[in-house]
Amino acid sequence: MLKKIIISILAVLGFVACSQGDTTDITGRIAMKGSSIHTYLVLEDIETKKSVKLTKYEAFGLMKRQNEVVTLKVKLLHKSAGAGFPAVVEVVEVK
Repeated sequence: MLKKIIISILAVLGFVACSQGDTTDITGRIAMKGSSIHTYLVLEDIETKKSVKLTKYEAFGLMKRQNEVVTLKVKLLHKSAGAGFPAVVEVVEVK
């Protein structure tokens, strides 16, 4: 019984540790993409020239900072699914 409890606690700690370390810094230009009602805010990465779709950007006022070059700490939510479907990231911090 004690072994099961210890293994369970270690597994939970492992998942928590993995989920906290998956952020990265991206530098790029903020822009609006899409057309009509299907628009979304993206960060066009300077190094890779690829765009990533931003979520939870309202708290940082990024809509007002379009066409500015910024560095963001982001967390990957979904990988890119091809042309027209950029990777989706959650904004954690504006640097």
